[in-house]
Amino acid sequence: MFGGRSFLVNEKMVASARQAGNLLVRVDAARHKELVRRPGAGAAQMGAGCTMGAGWIEVARGAIDDDESLSAWVAVAMEFNRAATGHRP
Repeated sequence: MFGGRSFLVNEKMVASARQAGNLLVRVDAARHKELVRRPGAGAAQMGAGCTMGAGWIEVARGAIDDDESLSAWVAVAMEFNRAATGHRP
């Protein structure tokens, strides 16, 4: 799924570790514009020129190369997961 290993919580995708080393994260669409301004973040694409839309962000491999950076992105995705599902993991 999504060209890598996807991780689901409460039956919803939280993130996908992509083959190239990038991370695809599912976030609150209302925060999309704010979050894509972070270093290494951009609108996720599925194929050439096919943007996935608000709420899907791809984070470059170099922007998640330490535990702190990776944890920060996972926390953002988990925040959305809890809001979307009404559950805690």
